[in-house]
Amino acid sequence: MKIRSQIAAALLVFLPCLMHSQAVTSFEGIDASQVGQPSYEIDTNGAVGTKQYMQWVNSYYQAFDKTTFAPVWSAPQDGDAPWENAGMSNCYGTGGGEGTILFDHLASRWVIARRAGPSTNVYYYCIAVSNTDDLTSSTLAWYTYQFDITGNLGVNASGNVYYPDYPKFGTWTDAYYVSFDLEDPNNNYQEIGVVACALDRTNILIDAVARTQQCFSNPSPLPTSGALYLSHSLIPADIEGTTAPPSGRHEYFVSIQNPTDNGKATTSNKLNLWNFHVNWSTPTKSTFSKSELTVPTYEPGCYDLSNPADTFCVTEPSSKSTGNYVDSIGDRLMARFAYRNFGTYQSFLVSHTVQVGTGTNQQTGIRWYELRGNGNPAVYQDGTVTNGSSIYRFVPSMTQDKTGNAAVGYSVSSSAIHPGIRAAYWSLPNQTAATEITIQNGDGDNENSPHWTNLTGMTVDPTDDCTFWYVNQYFQANEIGTDINWNTRIGNFSFPSCQ
Repeated sequence: MKIRSQIAAALLVFLPCLMHSQAVTSFEGIDASQVGQPSYEIDTNGAVGTKQYMQWVNSYYQAFDKTTFAPVWSAPQDGDAPWENAGMSNCYGTGGGEGTILFDHLASRWVIARRAGPSTNVYYYCIAVSNTDDLTSSTLAWYTYQFDITGNLGVNASGNVYYPDYPKFGTWTDAYYVSFDLEDPNNNYQEIGVVACALDRTNILIDAVARTQQCFSNPSPLPTSGALYLSHSLIPADIEGTTAPPSGRHEYFVSIQNPTDNGKATTSNKLNLWNFHVNWSTPTKSTFSKSELTVPTYEPGCYDLSNPADTFCVTEPSSKSTGNYVDSIGDRLMARFAYRNFGTYQSFLVSHTVQVGTGTNQQTGIRWYELRGNGNPAVYQDGTVTNGSSIYRFVPSMTQDKTGNAAVGYSVSSSAIHPGIRAAYWSLPNQTAATEITIQNGDGDNENSPHWTNLTGMTVDPTDDCTFWYVNQYFQANEIGTDINWNTRIGNFSFPSCQ
């Protein structure tokens, strides 16, 4: 059964009275003052494991005890550390950023993944997997890998390799999967296509020699020039919980299908579904195919007809005087594409930022989708998180607990409130209305840069399979001049009904 917009409409309004009041616990994550070379774009994300919570900001990581919230290390660790300690020179000292922290639920291991560029026109993707679930263990070690992806990225008409931007990473049973946006360095880094790769999880987990990555591109072959690519930023499915997908289940990616770039269209009603089947024994039998999903019509957040890649429209209290607007990252779907196997059905969740205001009210809200199906999944239900006010909601991350309760975390901002962190939660099986909660109010604005984190992280505790953990950025004071003084906050909460 496919549930369409009639049911989705019930989720457009928050009805907190329908659910129990929600207790939220939060603590401070990595702050700019704690790292040696903070940047404006921090890409903060993280995951909860059996014993700790681990967080990434560009380009450092830290872990925290789940009970006391005490940091595991005396200071955030340099993102180069696992590969530098292993002597893998292609993965340290190379300006690598855009890291991802995941907890591999099926293996009970930590994973750090990031891009590196050791020299001009040379790119690597770097993986570090822990040998234990306990980051305080005296025997903690990292199995480190460096995958040369240069030959998978294509070149432009000038002979320069396309830049592998916005890497997104996911765990599956037969591989670790990663996607890249390909951008043309000779054309203002315009998106030209995408690449998706499967990495040899089986051998990585035992610290054995990994087989060569298997990669596919779209378009294929990659052109040496072309128009703005509208299907970019693929998000690979990432397993939640400890029930594995059925044997032989293919990996899936999703991506937006942006409006036609013709100076007139502002809306779309399509997403893209990508089916990746890897065959490690006979790589020629591996496949990667694209199909379309029809969804209720949406306008990407902060969509600009004259420049679709410019998604800077989120207001702050200071915007009127500074002219600075924050990036909503509205031209793409946002990680995670969270997969859970309930036995009787399989469910995938994903979300993104869309326009929800009308007229002069240009607010953004959070559109979400649940996909179900044993073969290629189809849209089962969807909704939009907004309360009808002038508040912007953007950069979401979404997942669900073991009973099908969904939670999505996101940033909020407006001309009246400083950028802060909130979340909404509801029951997918019972189709209850979404209830919004506050994780952290902001006390300052991002006055000197439009850049915001390109990534946040909502994950579920593997110990009880009920508690949601979310990380995002905010400001305790205005960031002005050349200062970089962002803060991050990690919050957790759970449904009383999830036992």
